[in-house]
Amino acid sequence: MTTTAHAPVDYLLHLADNALVLGQRNAEWCGHGPILEEDLALANNSLDLLGQARLLYQHAAALINDDADQARRFAHLKGARQDGRITEDTLAYFRDVAEFRNHTLLELPHSGPLAGTASGDRDYATTITRNFLYSTLMVLVWDRLQSSADAQLAAIAAKSIKETRYHLRHASDWLVRFGDGTTESHARAQAALDHLLPYAQEFWIGSEAEAQAAKGGTGIDAASLQADWSALLDDTLNEATLQRPAGQGYVPQGKLGVHSEHMGFLLAEMQSLARAHPAAVW
Repeated sequence: MTTTAHAPVDYLLHLADNALVLGQRNAEWCGHGPILEEDLALANNSLDLLGQARLLYQHAAALINDDADQARRFAHLKGARQDGRITEDTLAYFRDVAEFRNHTLLELPHSGPLAGTASGDRDYATTITRNFLYSTLMVLVWDRLQSSADAQLAAIAAKSIKETRYHLRHASDWLVRFGDGTTESHARAQAALDHLLPYAQEFWIGSEAEAQAAKGGTGIDAASLQADWSALLDDTLNEATLQRPAGQGYVPQGKLGVHSEHMGFLLAEMQSLARAHPAAVW
């Protein structure tokens, strides 16, 4: 008798939270893009990420509902169905900051390092650089997860890698335009890279969920991708004539539930309607 392998719930939530939070951030450009084409490009990017998050949350919710211990763990969340079952909406809209497992990089505002506060003007170079750093990682992650022992996660990966390759191509093309463009565009891209690259150190710190997933063949150890990620990064940065800063300093721990001050504001905006009407059926 064979047993179907499933990725740990927390591993699925990590992947889903990454997609949801970055999708929320990129959607903030809707109606504010620097040109119409980019307004639409980032809206499509956000829809892709939202679709990835939905598939992962649906998978996680099914595993939670089928496991009594997991069901008790998430029983405190509002927004569950009347029969108490967890849904994708429960996981997206009714968990608090410390329960999210996304990388800190993805929750940062679009304002650049020189803006001073999160309410500063949006900087498109910051958005593009973040998308580049994350998409470079996820092209590698989704590629490996296509071989996951969790058949459903493998199918999600096979769909998601196609979208993520487009996201990487879009971000890479713009980063090269900025870096190898005007004096101002180069300076903005370099400042964004200097600001954001240290946050990418979090990609390589381990978590219990990742260790469990790697051991069971359902997930991967992200640290094993660091050399390939670094090589892809350097290829684009060289073409963009940008200098890679040293990745030193504090290593963020968003994937462990320790977030920046920006995460609460992001969730408050994203979750406010669902929390105001937790029993609503849309």
